[in-house]
Amino acid sequence: MADANGDGRAPARVGMVQVGKRTLRVAVRPGSGAFPPLLIFNGVGANLELLEKFTAALAGIETVAFDVPGVGGSPAPLRPYRFRGLARLAERLMSRLGYVGPFDVLGVSWGGALAQQFAHQFPQRCRRLVLAATSPGVLMVPGRFSVLRRMISPRRYTDPDFLNKFGAELYGGDYRRRPELLREHGRHIRAPGGRGYYFQLLAAWGWTSLFWLRSLRQPTLVLAGRDDPIVPLVNARILASMIRDATLHVVDDGHLFLLSRAAELAPVIRRFLAEGTATPAVPLDVRPADCFVDS
Repeated sequence: MADANGDGRAPARVGMVQVGKRTLRVAVRPGSGAFPPLLIFNGVGANLELLEKFTAALAGIETVAFDVPGVGGSPAPLRPYRFRGLARLAERLMSRLGYVGPFDVLGVSWGGALAQQFAHQFPQRCRRLVLAATSPGVLMVPGRFSVLRRMISPRRYTDPDFLNKFGAELYGGDYRRRPELLREHGRHIRAPGGRGYYFQLLAAWGWTSLFWLRSLRQPTLVLAGRDDPIVPLVNARILASMIRDATLHVVDDGHLFLLSRAAELAPVIRRFLAEGTATPAVPLDVRPADCFVDS
């Protein structure tokens, strides 16, 4: 089945999946079977649609992503949660979708912290790790105060004028030079509910990986933008120096380089994931589509 671009790649299947008492909006883009699936954790407040260009560029790799509770199409929880609980929820989601054995994990920004937690908490499930535009948590070198102050609010998702005015300052890199990137970004936004966005921020409050980074055994690719106003490059250097088997790849771009440079970075990530024994995860007697329920 061809996707909307007519390039022959299968489109992502998007739907609701029940995981215990949680209902999650999930996107699964089929791959060739030559790679284990890739579980992707998105950034704070970011919905599935913002990942479409990147996952499409990873041709041949089956990708799984979900809106965290309270973001995109996933209902907001009544109480806050922590990274440990979210990592457990993600592991249960992968089992619910039929994936057993090891798979690969990629995290972007806030999602990069969650990816570190997942690799630490479920080492037997995480084969390889990709960390993009992220840090070791609260014990990090912070971005500029003017940028972080604006990140506290979800206005960049809810107010198009705010995004147009401050987006280049927030995201840096190509978003400073190419205004059309902000317009494209804005078209894919699905504004998070206020409670869901702040619950995401609370999940990261007080969290750090610095005390156990050296215990991670997964081969890790650390990706960082040279002009990242939110997570300065030095944080990627810290991650790469402390994770035992890590490689640092610096991109001449800003915070959202996975979106603006999807075609350039997809082969870099694919080569990294192809290293070693690329044994696909063994499915259960279900396929992801069998788990989708009506929204």
